Amino acid sequence: MRKLTIWLTVLAFSLGLTACGQSENQQNQPETSPAVSAVETEVQKIASPDETVAYEEVLEEGMTPIYADALLDGDYSVEMKSSSSMFSITDCILHVKDGTMTAEMFMSGTGYLYLYSGTAEKAASAQESDYISYTENSDGVHIFTIPVQALDAEIPCAAFSRKKEKWYDRTLLIKADSLPDEAFTESRFATVESLGLADGEYTIEVTLEGGSGKASVSSPAKLTVSDGNVSAEIIWSSNKYDYMLVNGEKFEPVSTEEHSVFEIPVTGFDYAMPVSADTTAMSQPYEIEYTLYFDSATVKAS
Repeated sequence: MRKLTIWLTVLAFSLGLTACGQSENQQNQPETSPAVSAVETEVQKIASPDETVAYEEVLEEGMTPIYADALLDGDYSVEMKSSSSMFSITDCILHVKDGTMTAEMFMSGTGYLYLYSGTAEKAASAQESDYISYTENSDGVHIFTIPVQALDAEIPCAAFSRKKEKWYDRTLLIKADSLPDEAFTESRFATVESLGLADGEYTIEVTLEGGSGKASVSSPAKLTVSDGNVSAEIIWSSNKYDYMLVNGEKFEPVSTEEHSVFEIPVTGFDYAMPVSADTTAMSQPYEIEYTLYFDSATVKAS
């Protein structure tokens, strides 16, 4: 009996040591904090750099932000630039009302479920109620509407991929020069009327910017004023331009013998007037965006 009691005592002591050892081992095991798990989950929802296409700059040199107080209330068709070729916008309507702006973006595809006004990092940790969902029109086009703080300024935006189930950083920008002058509370540029130019022919210094920087135009350029309308003769350094676009209107060259020569309307002076020109100098025609700056201080009668 005494031997049995001793044996049971030893067994109980051994079991106690084993239990203590297990407890100590368990205490030394690293625990997964709920906060750490949440962070890891958020990181998994953000696209890594090798999952994104090359970033395209949207902000152009010389741009300054244009806020809602500089615009009249209304709905305007505008040009929106995207930093990613995978985030393509076919059309954009700017809504201005009571000092606030929103952009209604018509997407080229249906690959995104949500947008977020901010970075992908913030989107991953945001509440779903903060996400911007799309609407769908009768043609099946997905439309997102986002807040806009300013034109000619970067708009940080995150897009959630339906297929990848990850957030992608995007940068958007609405070009102020895609708005008609009538949208502004004050005219952005000098006009024939403000300069007091009578009908007749003049010369004016003109500066071209944009493209690769290799192209140029002759300066001074010939300026013609007739019935309050003004046009300029633009002579390119190449004869490979087959058309120009001004305010969406297409203009054919009047000559392509030595240089491509165009007669185009001048929408205003003393600002970077947006134009496009199509060149055939490459392996295939390529439409390039430029600006022309007509310096009113250099106007001289011919």
